[in-house]
Amino acid sequence: MIGKISGRLDYIGADHVMIDTGGVGYVVYVSSRTLAAMPPLGAPVAVFTELLVREDLLQLFGFLSMGEREWHRLLVSVQGVGAKAALAIMGTLGADGVNRAITLGDQAAIKAAPGVGPKLAQRVVLELKDKAHKVMAMGGAATKVVDAPKAESLEKPEAYEVVDTTPDLENNAQADALSALVNLGYGHGDAATAIAQAGEGDASTLIRNALRLLAPKG
Repeated sequence: MIGKISGRLDYIGADHVMIDTGGVGYVVYVSSRTLAAMPPLGAPVAVFTELLVREDLLQLFGFLSMGEREWHRLLVSVQGVGAKAALAIMGTLGADGVNRAITLGDQAAIKAAPGVGPKLAQRVVLELKDKAHKVMAMGGAATKVVDAPKAESLEKPEAYEVVDTTPDLENNAQADALSALVNLGYGHGDAATAIAQAGEGDASTLIRNALRLLAPKG
């Protein structure tokens, strides 16, 4: 299993890049968003990878974050969604967009990806809606590896103020939902308030209800 590749960017194609690692060039297929985020040729680069193995084919797929890679795995587990279709969905929506679309049951957003019809979009939402919170809790969009930044250059985590609306973290569903919303970029206080008002249910239900509360009004 090849989980990550770091090296020098040697080539950029229409849907793939080549990364040189010690004289060996790896062809890695990527989404349009990942392609747009690539550094200049010759620059250091790193991507998380997933290896597709078939009888007559070996293909590497690259991602900016662990969360994106996990979404790709889930998407290709849906009947009718191949590796390239999963990349198209990721390229159209990004990890956060896929999180929101599947959590809220937004089939139209999934259907916006090239080559994805309404029936396939419906199947994706129905089969993955209960798995979204697990990927969101990973903070998938926050762990970018392109340009391979040095550890000392990373920003320190934000210090959040504890507010009295914070859900009881002994409730695993609420804790998972809170973590997922914070990883999506919502402030800790706003996320906690939304979860407190979201009623009861499992993490997926709480996230869906909280996102509706957090959505811009008007």
